[in-house]
Amino acid sequence: MADVLQKPLIKSCDMSQEMQDHAVSSSQAAVEKFTIEKDMAAYIKKDFDSKYGPTWHCIVGRNFGSYVTHESKHFIYFYLGPQAILLFKSG
Repeated sequence: MADVLQKPLIKSCDMSQEMQDHAVSSSQAAVEKFTIEKDMAAYIKKDFDSKYGPTWHCIVGRNFGSYVTHESKHFIYFYLGPQAILLFKSG
């Protein structure tokens, strides 16, 4: 629960401020609701698919590398407490 109260640390972002704010709030809800990272990622992905249309991809974890191709203006990578969250649209 303490992680949810922490300010997000945006590492890389290519999306509108409104979408960025929604990514943070959706991620905060996921971290509060679930303890398993896969469930957090599924929650965020389904939320974005529903609000912004498919196809979104989400990775949540404490230690991962990535290199992805994404649609322009549909990418964010940030930390929420100890969790790194990568969210992007592709396909």
